[in-house]
Amino acid sequence: MHIPKGATVAVVDGQKLSLFQNSGDEASPKLTALPVGDINTDNKSGGQGHSSSSANPDDDTQDEDGFVAGVVDVLNKQAVAGKISKIVVVAAPRALGEMRKHYHVKLKDALVGEISKDLTGQTRSDIENAIAAA
Repeated sequence: MHIPKGATVAVVDGQKLSLFQNSGDEASPKLTALPVGDINTDNKSGGQGHSSSSANPDDDTQDEDGFVAGVVDVLNKQAVAGKISKIVVVAAPRALGEMRKHYHVKLKDALVGEISKDLTGQTRSDIENAIAAA
């Protein structure tokens, strides 16, 4: 995948967010770490206010959904404020599906690509290689 120089890269799973900026060229990404602020985990999607049961996700799933929704809230705010103009989202498959439910139109407009793969905890080099190979 070719990503523009200066593009934001968000690497997400249900518990962790890493943000990077591509300081390399389009064909050879070079990721520079960006600070990650606090994530509001109160939004549990449809599960908020419901106890766990066979019909509702377990508490861990609700916590992951809340974290992912909080991540998208941060990204949405940055996109609306013009701080993100191009973004690549690399997320665990389940997290990516949950994220898509919360994308603001400005974030969708900034979206360069998505990679459905869990790369949290991987080295920066592994993430760069996965993006280049996608």
